[in-house]
Amino acid sequence: MEDEPPVFGALRLPHDPRAVRVARMTVRAALDGHGMQDTVDVVELLTSELVTNAYLHTKGPASLRLTGLSDGRLRVGVWDSDPYVPAPFSGSGVESVPLAPPDAETGRGLRLVREHADSWGGWAFGDGTSGRGAGKLLWFEVGRRAILPQLRK
Repeated sequence: MEDEPPVFGALRLPHDPRAVRVARMTVRAALDGHGMQDTVDVVELLTSELVTNAYLHTKGPASLRLTGLSDGRLRVGVWDSDPYVPAPFSGSGVESVPLAPPDAETGRGLRLVREHADSWGGWAFGDGTSGRGAGKLLWFEVGRRAILPQLRK
């Protein structure tokens, strides 16, 4: 049915610096394949930021999940093995959390998510000591017409 949201899926990513590139290529191929080219740039950028953070701040694998929502938005989730949910994803003290300046060399991922996603959040799953799943899931949502502003040169 044309009104049905696209069904994407999940991809497990090894703890490897090439995982970011694989995630970007996967997002681009999935969105292109579902006729969502107008969101590719934003989703690819924000996905690469979350996957980069998963690689830099954990020692284990990560996973990427793309979910089409019924109202035409897309939700992207990145799971990793660290249960710490950083603000602004934690929903606590969003305004008091200092973000890296736009021209900083590192630490801009959270700023980019806040500026370009329609909504975002995170869930902690625990530390894994009980033998059950551990880590966290950070997610963001964008509408079908999400575009990046022109970059200044």
